[in-house]
Amino acid sequence: MSSKKMGRPPSDKPKSKTIEIRVDQETMSKLDASAEKLNTSRSAIVRKGIEKVYDDLQK
Repeated sequence: MSSKKMGRPPSDKPKSKTIEIRVDQETMSKLDASAEKLNTSRSAIVRKGIEKVYDDLQK
């Protein structure tokens, strides 16, 4: 038997930082609906939003 571990390979950009935010129910509903429609996580939606705002500011 191999001594190599099974599992997810290491990421090039590990996500080791966490943030906690407070949102109202309407915002949470929009986040959940967006994540469901795009078949992704809440975190991925928030990261996309940050990238979009940052890119818009660079223009």
